[in-house]
Amino acid sequence: MANLNLGTLPTNLPEELGPEKILIVSNPKTGMLGYLVIYNSARGIGKGGVRMASNLTLETVMLLAKTMTFKNAMAGLPFGGAKGGIVADPNDPNREAIIRSYAKELRNIIPNEYVFGLDMGLSESDAALVVDELGNNRLASTGKPKYMGGIPYDEEGLAGLGVVEGMQNSCQFIQGLTMPSSTISIQGYGAMGKAVAKYSTNRGAKIVAVSNMVRGESAKAIYNPKGIDLEKLNSLVTDASKSVTLYKDAEVLEGGEELFLDCDFVVPSAAGGVITKENVHRIQAKVLAEAANNPVTPEAQKMLDPNNTLYLPDFVINSGGVIAAYVEYINGTLDQAVERIRKTVPYNVERVLKEAIDNKVKTISEIRDIAERIAKDRVVKAMKAKGRI
Repeated sequence: MANLNLGTLPTNLPEELGPEKILIVSNPKTGMLGYLVIYNSARGIGKGGVRMASNLTLETVMLLAKTMTFKNAMAGLPFGGAKGGIVADPNDPNREAIIRSYAKELRNIIPNEYVFGLDMGLSESDAALVVDELGNNRLASTGKPKYMGGIPYDEEGLAGLGVVEGMQNSCQFIQGLTMPSSTISIQGYGAMGKAVAKYSTNRGAKIVAVSNMVRGESAKAIYNPKGIDLEKLNSLVTDASKSVTLYKDAEVLEGGEELFLDCDFVVPSAAGGVITKENVHRIQAKVLAEAANNPVTPEAQKMLDPNNTLYLPDFVINSGGVIAAYVEYINGTLDQAVERIRKTVPYNVERVLKEAIDNKVKTISEIRDIAERIAKDRVVKAMKAKGRI
């Protein structure tokens, strides 16, 4: 069994909005160790995907649960914020038993207080396992395969669609910038990164750099200022075991360097905390679009001038997946999910950026503060209505 890793937890818990519940579950037979944090349920049942990683900490899960609280509120969804985590390698040969035991240990929580969903390390087939383990209850999980009535938002790249909708809307705030003329560098070439690349190029943008990390190797990036042929790249990078360096018509860079290229959009789509106070001065892109959760540290946010690099906060633009999850939860369709994403994300981006311009903000942390205030006000309103404060 994995060792319990709490990380560095805040000393002032609970904070203003939460967390409401912190659960640590384990099963010695399968070696499963997992977390679930329900941060705030004032707006509804806790929602946020389950992440599977061998180095996962409770601190990370709690931060993501807080982010999901803001994300769901910002997207106008009747969900509270939560996040799950399984401390295991996604390639563990005992994977199915681990996922099933995680669901089983939370059988009194799912789906009455928390709805299972997908995050890094999990796929649609895992959602099917959870539904099966919990008595074939379709409400137990979202992200199910189509044949189970699900909306396969990873397969369709709906989170990436939302990011690109936000990116396109942001162009109006930078003179001369349009999606068809833009250049984009993407960190991470998993489900999110591939979707951002697909929907961007469908609108005429040029992908000049992408990166990924293959198990047992250091991260690598490829860069071609003339553009990367996505059809060719995708024929080579068919799964997580294939490096983007198989694509030969590009310069190979060390992983992380793709964040600091001279381009229109830089899109961190992998891990959190990759842009820090030590490297934020190297950002050259006109727009920093947070496809990943929390890729820019709070300290770095206070050092970046939005007049040089416009900032699109994670929970404002990467909500496409949870919007689709909600549409699936109410038994809606893929078309309805796409329509809702295309309306919601651009509206929120425009609202946040217009207020930022009106307030003459001087750092990107102030843009995030505006977005958090909008989301927080919605959560607090629900808490007051239910007599919680």
